[in-house]
Amino acid sequence: MIIEVIKADITTIKADAIVNAANSSLLGGGGVDGAIHRKGGKAILQACVAIRNKQGKCKTGNAVITTAGNLPAKYVIHTVGPVWNGESKKNNALLADCYRNSLTLAIENDVKVIAFPNISTGIYHFPKDKAADIAITTINNFAEKEKIEKVIFVCFDDENYLLYEEKLNRINQ
Repeated sequence: MIIEVIKADITTIKADAIVNAANSSLLGGGGVDGAIHRKGGKAILQACVAIRNKQGKCKTGNAVITTAGNLPAKYVIHTVGPVWNGESKKNNALLADCYRNSLTLAIENDVKVIAFPNISTGIYHFPKDKAADIAITTINNFAEKEKIEKVIFVCFDDENYLLYEEKLNRINQ
């Protein structure tokens, strides 16, 4: 499995699946969630509404999959990251669950290339350095990682990009 980091807008990434840092309502919001819903169009919202009607809201750490609508990806995997409320093993575990559950859904849907944003580091205020460690460690330790060809960390800002680049370079040395 190849892991790379880029600085870009995740809505422009050509991948089998992009991951949305969603809120539990699945109905769009701010940040990456709002951008994915706006650029992906009504098909994503309609799929999310159908999921909500079937199962209710998406719980923190869980993930669901929909069409990507007008985006260049095939699927959007929506995962709900934890809101940072101070150091806790529970927050760390829930963030790791976001990555594991997204990868599991990817494998179930024959996704070979998946792109992740920096989950929970925006309005949910998860410390970027800690979130990067959890993301990279969780993906590297994922039990079925050989079924995924490529993971792309798509960073929107310089701070996250430099953090991921530094941490991945350390691992690859």
